[in-house]
Amino acid sequence: MNSREDQLKAFDRLLTIMDELREQCPWDRKQTMESLRHLTIEETYELGDAILDKDMDEIKKELGDVLLHLVFYAKIGSETNDFDIADVANSICDKLIDRHPHIYGDVKVENEEDVKKNWENLKLKEGKKSVLEGVPRSLPAIVKANRIQDKVAGVGFDWEEPQQVFEKLKEELEELQHEVNLDNKDEIEAEFGDVLFSMVNYARFLKVNPENALERTNKKFIKRFQYLEGKAKENKKALKDMTLAEMDVFWNEAKKQ
Repeated sequence: MNSREDQLKAFDRLLTIMDELREQCPWDRKQTMESLRHLTIEETYELGDAILDKDMDEIKKELGDVLLHLVFYAKIGSETNDFDIADVANSICDKLIDRHPHIYGDVKVENEEDVKKNWENLKLKEGKKSVLEGVPRSLPAIVKANRIQDKVAGVGFDWEEPQQVFEKLKEELEELQHEVNLDNKDEIEAEFGDVLFSMVNYARFLKVNPENALERTNKKFIKRFQYLEGKAKENKKALKDMTLAEMDVFWNEAKKQ
């Protein structure tokens, strides 16, 4: 591993390159915070993929892409005299110190849950009117549901036992089935949302990240379906011309891989 001095030199090198690109490259010079936004989101998802794949070399590369974007935003901020990378770093340092009084103060904590509760209470003292203010509006719905539940749990609004959440999930499923039987389209959507919300909550109690769990299933399904496609091609058949029974043979083979 690199020494702290080497790490600082590498970061200084990146800042220097960013300055040069902003001055000399037509594409880099043209970028704004708004034009970078969607690219940053894309890079974050690519980092997420690498993490799920446990590909350390790819994680390193994707972290580099994300770091570039952070430096890019700070460079743009410095050009308008709003902030620079030092302001960004000092801002998060100050926040970390303020929100860890059990490390930098005299507050005592027993476990991780105490830390999370203190964190949410400290944010309210900083002027936030709601613990849910920090949940980004543009988060994907399942991620957002997880963050909402995590945040309200931090101030004590939570179930006590996993079984209680499971019972609530069963109740929501029954309500969904009731609306399905009535063929009430609007209420079916509402109840389906309640079921998903309860599933996300149950996942939290099981210490399972619902987004990771679903993505794991997505990857598994893709792998099996592509195996099915490959076998169909080997047998010179088109999927649309195959029966479900024929496809099931290959699907079951894929499950054994």
